[in-house]
Amino acid sequence: MINSGILNPQILSLLAHVRHTNALVIADRGFPFWPQIETVDISLVDGVPTVLQVLAAVRANHNFTQAYMAKEFQKNNTTAVCGKFAKGLQRVPALFEPHIEFKKRVPGAIGLIRTGDTIQYANMILISG
Repeated sequence: MINSGILNPQILSLLAHVRHTNALVIADRGFPFWPQIETVDISLVDGVPTVLQVLAAVRANHNFTQAYMAKEFQKNNTTAVCGKFAKGLQRVPALFEPHIEFKKRVPGAIGLIRTGDTIQYANMILISG
């Protein structure tokens, strides 16, 4: 029995498939569904869990070298919210691009973890190192 770290068996299975240069999406509650990639939906209620909580959990055992986010995230959220995401991505450079371009990257991901986050455009694509 696992006693610490990520306990969700679907997330553990998904993360086991993330290798060098693979992409993993962590998304908010409103993010579209892509039938061609594995999706683990862990949304419970609004705001539970958050993208930042999932990010912290997956970063504990994975090395990510790049993150992609939508430019609209910066435009639609406060400086404080943007700062929390920058802190969560500490030492992982983030590239901000138009949301339409961001979504074009999603089908190439190994999988997607959908959260209950309600922050606008609180989605990220993480590239494994």
